Amino acid sequence: MAARILSGRPVVESLHARIQQVLARRAPHQGPPTLTVLLPNDPSAQAYARAIRKQFTTLRLDYCTVDIDDTLDESRFAILLKRLAEDESVTGILALQPLPKGVSRRSLARLMPPTKDVDGVSFEQQGRLAIGSPWIAPSTPLGGLILLQHYGIEVAGRHAVVIGRSPVVGRPLALLLLARDATVTICHRRTPDLAKLTRQADLLFVAAGQPHLVKPDMVAPGAVVIDFGVSVRDGRLIGDVDPAVAEVASALAPVPGGTGPVTTAVLALNLLRLAGLLEENDLFPGAP
Repeated sequence: MAARILSGRPVVESLHARIQQVLARRAPHQGPPTLTVLLPNDPSAQAYARAIRKQFTTLRLDYCTVDIDDTLDESRFAILLKRLAEDESVTGILALQPLPKGVSRRSLARLMPPTKDVDGVSFEQQGRLAIGSPWIAPSTPLGGLILLQHYGIEVAGRHAVVIGRSPVVGRPLALLLLARDATVTICHRRTPDLAKLTRQADLLFVAAGQPHLVKPDMVAPGAVVIDFGVSVRDGRLIGDVDPAVAEVASALAPVPGGTGPVTTAVLALNLLRLAGLLEENDLFPGAP
């Protein structure tokens, strides 16, 4: 039996309806929240920025970009973030990858103002997530869990295997899964006999950045597979999961069309959270 395809489109439609309801309730004197995107000269980053602009325009959320180039050093990057932090018209800040060569991920985490950190990259937001009290979580992994929730797929008590340990997807995803009572195994490029572990998964999350890494023989019959990987091959977007996995899995969030659109909608939810328009339980059901 072919896998149930977990399309991101109905999830996005549901989230957009929710966002529009929240915006309709704001006080008359409140303008729309504003996202500022730090945009490098990179085709993938620019494609993502276009996707953000498209959704934000639909939602009537304000959006602007600040171009950054590879010559930007840490001191000038710090000045830029300080200026945006002090600008009352800016609700949230998103720094797209790749960062300038002179700016490390650690520097970004240290310099990003937590109260305007729309994607949970600052030390404060990462720390809150690590202790199980998230305020803003990275939009890609949170979007994956919201997608599962939309389709009624239970997380609690199940064995979740995550391939990938990046601070953008793999690590925060593992923490979000733990907070929802999953048993979590994290795999990475140094993991021996990867297939042995992936075949144990009830829920398999793949964020390795390696096209078609996961083959059908690596998936337990009936497992749920969520693909976060995005690569370009011959002008086409492809994921980390071989499409033939659909012959084995019970459900599959594919690339394209799965988690990608949801990520951008969750970014909008995070922006509303920074604007004080959403409560904690609106993003993290069951949060203490």
